Amino acid sequence: MKLDIRYPIGFLFLTVGAILVVYGLASGPEIYAERSLGLNVNLWWGLALVAFGALMAGLAKRSASRGGGDS
Repeated sequence: MKLDIRYPIGFLFLTVGAILVVYGLASGPEIYAERSLGLNVNLWWGLALVAFGALMAGLAKRSASRGGGDS
């Protein structure tokens, strides 16, 4: 049985990141004015989480295609 923990980790981060990206795009800039110096933190952290999740899922897929994943 080949169970790679990177799949669920990747999909978890992809899901949470996508939720943050959608919220960051849907929210108005007035909520970011004072607390985060005008920076849309939800959007940027969502993009970072999506990138990390895609990296984990990609590494798991690459490992499965090479025949690895037994460790």
